[in-house]
Amino acid sequence: MSDRAALLRGIRVWLVIFVVCLVLSGATAFPLVHELRWTEGALRALSVPEHLPALVEWIARVRRGLDTVDAEYPFVLYGTDWLAFAHLVIAVAFYGPYRDPVRNIWVIEFGMIACAGIVPLALVCGPVRAIPFWWTLIDMSFGIFGVVPLYVVRRKIKRLEALGVPSVPTAVAVTG
Repeated sequence: MSDRAALLRGIRVWLVIFVVCLVLSGATAFPLVHELRWTEGALRALSVPEHLPALVEWIARVRRGLDTVDAEYPFVLYGTDWLAFAHLVIAVAFYGPYRDPVRNIWVIEFGMIACAGIVPLALVCGPVRAIPFWWTLIDMSFGIFGVVPLYVVRRKIKRLEALGVPSVPTAVAVTG
């Protein structure tokens, strides 16, 4: 396999992993009420309250809040539907770098900037919304771990670009 083909394959594998994670992250925003009921039940069944009581208390509090919102103000959950939709739309944007990485490196860089933006957002909005700091750290981890595959992809794209290889034709990208 040529250097070019190996780089292109590596770029595409990392992009697929990133997109799958992005889609899963977004898709979980649709059934929040049911997910939290299931999660709380599973945590209790696994005796997690004995080892991590703060986690179970937090999940129970969030579940109660979502139950109230769902019963009395279901339109508020429409915001999480849009959050899910945004994840799916952003995931679609990564088809550009999959098809032609060198020309669409800006999508990777945009994703890296978005990942970096998670940290200050969580640090500012977490306390404003009374989110426990340990949960804010979990939220920030999405940006920290999310930037890793994008960083790897960006480095591979730069190496592909250095090979002087022209843009990948669409037919090759789709079938190759």
